[in-house]
Amino acid sequence: MTNTLQALWDAGGAVRGAWCAAPSSVTAEAVASVGYDYVCLDMQHGAIGYADAVPMLQAVSGRGATPIVRVGANDPAEIGKVLDAGALGVVVPMVGSAEEAARAVAACRYPPRGRRSYGPVRAATVFGSRAVADLEQVVCAVMVETEEGLDRVDEIAGTEGVSAIYVGPSDLALALGLPPAYEHDDPAHQQAIERIREACDRHGVIAGIHCDGGAMASRRLQQGFRMVTVVNDLVTLRNGVAAELAAVTAGSGAS
Repeated sequence: MTNTLQALWDAGGAVRGAWCAAPSSVTAEAVASVGYDYVCLDMQHGAIGYADAVPMLQAVSGRGATPIVRVGANDPAEIGKVLDAGALGVVVPMVGSAEEAARAVAACRYPPRGRRSYGPVRAATVFGSRAVADLEQVVCAVMVETEEGLDRVDEIAGTEGVSAIYVGPSDLALALGLPPAYEHDDPAHQQAIERIREACDRHGVIAGIHCDGGAMASRRLQQGFRMVTVVNDLVTLRNGVAAELAAVTAGSGAS
């Protein structure tokens, strides 16, 4: 079993991904087909349930992208279930301490290195008997997006087994008393994001961040982030159909 994300990071590279919130394997397949390194299924804020996620994971991996899942909470049972279904990584929200980070890592690893229960229902079919031996291929990305997490970012980044810290910029803005947004002119938001990135560099873990499009993702890559989510399926769909409606309205003179 080879996780393309881990291979790219090991080679010093960065990865670009897309986010799916709609519960559709057809949409996930289309998104995965254009060349993103990973597609993340959002089971925290998206409309995706477990029954939706399984065929979506199949669709994503079938098109060559690495399938990962943002779980709803730092819950070992939920983390284990999506890994058993064939996800090659998880993004765990609202991690505020080294203890919480270690809990997420333990949910991704079998004993003696963790506490994941053995039962890779679909994963065994996909990955074969090496599923246990290749545990380090499972990406465990923890989200720092709260005041507590920001205060303890160094201890979180230093937690053994954490693959990446993924910045949730909107929740981070709320934690700083700002309106939710991917970017702010307020220096407190900018400094907080850079503080997280620097902690990742110090501890040798990947810095990741959520973006609202290619231009922002490009800036974040230049800043030193090595995991950038470029687009969201529903936002891209909404923006696209709105733009085409505006174009035909303007062209026809209709109102």
